[in-house]
Amino acid sequence: MSRTNFQDLLDAGVHFGHLKRKWNPKMAPYIFMEKNGIHIIDLHKTVVKIDEAANVMKQLAHAGRKILFVATKKQAKDIVAECAQKVNMPYVTERWAGGMLTNFPTIRKAVKKMNTIDKMMTDGTFETLAKRERLQISRQRAKLEKNLGSIADLNRLPSAIFVVDVQKEINAVREANRLNIPVIAMVDTCCDPTTIDYVIPANDDAAKSIQLITETLCNAVAEGLEDRRIEKEKEKDEAPAAKEEAAPVAKRPRKAAAPKAEAAPEAAETKSEE
Repeated sequence: MSRTNFQDLLDAGVHFGHLKRKWNPKMAPYIFMEKNGIHIIDLHKTVVKIDEAANVMKQLAHAGRKILFVATKKQAKDIVAECAQKVNMPYVTERWAGGMLTNFPTIRKAVKKMNTIDKMMTDGTFETLAKRERLQISRQRAKLEKNLGSIADLNRLPSAIFVVDVQKEINAVREANRLNIPVIAMVDTCCDPTTIDYVIPANDDAAKSIQLITETLCNAVAEGLEDRRIEKEKEKDEAPAAKEEAAPVAKRPRKAAAPKAEAAPEAAETKSEE
């Protein structure tokens, strides 16, 4: 059953591609026609690709995996940040720090540094420092929060990344490809789809288009998380019942003790006869 409504995509302008002269020939399979010098994306294929990506993201969320959302362009950053926060997934909307995936241990050190500063502020150490030092640390904390605050809970590499605008986020895509992390992306007619594992042919400039697709995928993630929660609750309910069934087995009396007690007098009698 399709998650995506064709008419909704049409209303959001998902079908508008780039100018014909800016197109990437590798996007030809996803182009329906050309009108007034602009390529029109085949929304029938977009619907199929959104559903495919949504199923992948739902399965990852159900398995307890993390998906990193990446969108630093002006019209996408707020939309993606809001949607990712709703499903408690990490996101990057300010700047892609080089090596965020390929040099992940260093990024984790920076996050730990941020946590250390937070600890200093709560345990009173911060107040003992000179005013200048406090100012420097506060600025450092603000910078770390801006760039890495949204991935503070990402303790290991994500299982997939979702990207809006492949050209702008080329560094993120390259790092993911290098580490064999699946890439799910909105790909416009001017982009190269060959580096993307799950291509969603769509207008990646219009805010309505970005919002519709991001919300659809986040709804799938939410479904996966909900299924995971229900399964865990079911396991908790079944655990006490299993213990109750096992209890009578543990309380069975030991039968081996009785015969040994009876055998002792016989041994004494034979000794006295001798």
